[in-house]
Amino acid sequence: MAAIQGGRKAQEDTCLLWPGEASWFGADETLPLPDNHTLAVLGDGMGGHVGGAMASQVACAAFTRTFCDGYEPSRLMERFIMTLDEANGALARKVAERPMYSGMGTTLIGALIAPYELGSGLSWVSVGDCLLYLWRRGDLARLNEDHSLAPELDKLAEAGKITWAEAQADSRRHYLRSALTGTDIEMIDVTPRPLPLAAGDIIIVASDGIHSLEEPDIARIVDQTRDDGAEAIAKALVRSVDMLRLPNQDNTTVIVLSVGGDV
Repeated sequence: MAAIQGGRKAQEDTCLLWPGEASWFGADETLPLPDNHTLAVLGDGMGGHVGGAMASQVACAAFTRTFCDGYEPSRLMERFIMTLDEANGALARKVAERPMYSGMGTTLIGALIAPYELGSGLSWVSVGDCLLYLWRRGDLARLNEDHSLAPELDKLAEAGKITWAEAQADSRRHYLRSALTGTDIEMIDVTPRPLPLAAGDIIIVASDGIHSLEEPDIARIVDQTRDDGAEAIAKALVRSVDMLRLPNQDNTTVIVLSVGGDV
């Protein structure tokens, strides 16, 4: 895992890799998860630097504890939805306890690598615009849905209603259509079944600050650093974002999972 604050006043991302290492989480308990399972959770908070950080911390903590508590591999999609609802409910309870946090929210993605038939499989649930990438033999593909306005603007450009330049420059491009706020969740992306993985696959879970890099550049960085392990890839990606020195660079957090290699 690796992260930078960028040009923002505070770090509002929360990430957790379990079993493994927690960042901005303060995990002080043993969360049960079977052997050969890895859970990555990432939240990108919103609602001011205090509310955003609190929202991502509360949601990621609730999601991780709920998912791991009594985990069973069957009915995984239902478990993801139930866990997401609990994380959303935790935000509602926090706002009820502390009205000063009213208006806070967070995007969230939970990704699980677990044994699947004869190999490993990747399952996920996501709300918002955090990204889940699969790098395989030089090709990079985004796996989860984008719940920002970007896809809608791109559809307008494809239909010829606006130009591609207008779509890319639109100030609303990163507005969210769905997030966890303690109220109804407008859009959820959940995998219906695990995606089979192959040895050498690289999974990237990232907050939307990574959008500062073009996807071909992400693929190139992974290819250049993959022999050094998952941590080296994460650090190289974040370092590349930081080197752009963009004045309004968003928080950027990256979790990398290497299939058949170090995590």
